[in-house]
Amino acid sequence: MKRILTLGLALGLALALAASVTAQVKAQVKAQVKFGVGGPITGPNAATGAQMKNGVDQAVADINASGGLLGKKLTVEYGDDVSDPKQGVSVANKFAGDGVQFVIGHYNSGVTIPSSEVYQENGIVEITPASTNPTVTERGMWNIFRTCGRDDQQGKVAGNYILAHFKGKKIAFVNDKTTYGKGLADETLKTIKAGGMTEVLYEGINTGEKDYSALISKIKQSGADLVYFGGLYTEGGLIVRQMRDQGVTAPLMGGDGITSDEFASVGGPGVVGTLMTYGPDPRNRPQAKAVVDEFRAKKFEPEAYTLYSYAGVQIIKQAADAAKSTDPKKIADMMHSGMTFKTVLGDLSYDKKGDITRLDYVVYVWNKDPSGKIGYAECPASGCTQ
Repeated sequence: MKRILTLGLALGLALALAASVTAQVKAQVKAQVKFGVGGPITGPNAATGAQMKNGVDQAVADINASGGLLGKKLTVEYGDDVSDPKQGVSVANKFAGDGVQFVIGHYNSGVTIPSSEVYQENGIVEITPASTNPTVTERGMWNIFRTCGRDDQQGKVAGNYILAHFKGKKIAFVNDKTTYGKGLADETLKTIKAGGMTEVLYEGINTGEKDYSALISKIKQSGADLVYFGGLYTEGGLIVRQMRDQGVTAPLMGGDGITSDEFASVGGPGVVGTLMTYGPDPRNRPQAKAVVDEFRAKKFEPEAYTLYSYAGVQIIKQAADAAKSTDPKKIADMMHSGMTFKTVLGDLSYDKKGDITRLDYVVYVWNKDPSGKIGYAECPASGCTQ
C-alpha cells in the first residue's frame, strides 16, 4: 500500500513538474515575436539571400538589445526558396505553421507574389526588400509592403536616361523571362517607345544558362549601341563577359537585379561601363552610418538589399510601438495610415497599396577605382561616361 502511495506521489509530482514546464514554455513563446526571412539562401542568387539574412539578423539584434518589441524578444527563422515560386510557397506554409507573424522577403517578384497569398490567408505581414514588379502591390491585399520601388518607376528612369543619352542609337532588349526581368524590360521599352524610339532586338533567355553565344550573335547582327538587360546578376554577368569575348563593345544597362559585387565577379573587367538603375545607395545616408559601421566591423559589406531588409524590421517595430500592439493586422493598418518611419533608408511612408511614397531610383555606372576594384557609382546629373 505504501509502495502504491509513493508511486502515486511521484507520478503526481512528475505531472505537476511537466505542467509547470509546459506553462513556462507557453509563457516564453507568448513573450516572443516571430520573424521569418524568406529568400534564396542557396542557389545562384544566394548572395542576395545573405544580404537579406544579415540585414534582418542585425536589426533584430539591435532591437532586442534595446528592449525588444513592446517588451517582447524578437526571434528569426529562415526559409530557403532558392528563387523558385513553388519552394517559396512551401516556405510560406512552414512559416505559417511555425507561428511566424512577420516576414522579410522574398527576393524574386515571381516568388513573392504567390507566397504573399499564403501570408495573407494566415494573417502574416510581409515586407519585401527587393520585389519590384507592380503586381506585388496591385492586388488589393492588406498584408504586403515593400521597402524598394516599382518597375514602372524604375523602367521610366531607365527609359528616360536612354532617351536623353542614346537618342538615335540602336537599342537591343534582353530579359530572363521572369516576372521581374521581363516586367522591367517591358516597362523600359514602353518608356522609350513613348519617346519615339524602338528596339532593334527583343530576346528572352532562360535563367541558369551558361552559353549565350547564339544571343551574342544576334546582338552583333543588330548593330546595337546599347543592350538593355532585364534580369539578375549571374546571367547579366555571363552575358556581358561573353559579349566582350566575342568583340561586342556596346555597354550593358540593367536594373536593381544586378546590384551585387557578384555581377563583377561573374562578368569580369568587361562590366566596366555597365549602366544600372537602383535607389540612392543607403550606405551613404547619415541615418545608416552607425549600422553600416556595425556590419563593417563584422567584415560584412552591407550592399544592395542588406539595409532594405534592416529597414523592414525597423518599420514593423515603429508601427507596433505606435499601434501599441504586436497584432499583424493592427500593424498593417498603422503602416497604411501614412505614418512616417525613421529608417536606415531615410524617412519612408506608405500608400494604401503598400508602396513607398517616394520615387527611389537613380542611374549608376560600374567602373574601376584607383585600387583596381570594380564597383558602382551614381552618375552625375549630366550623365555617365562609359
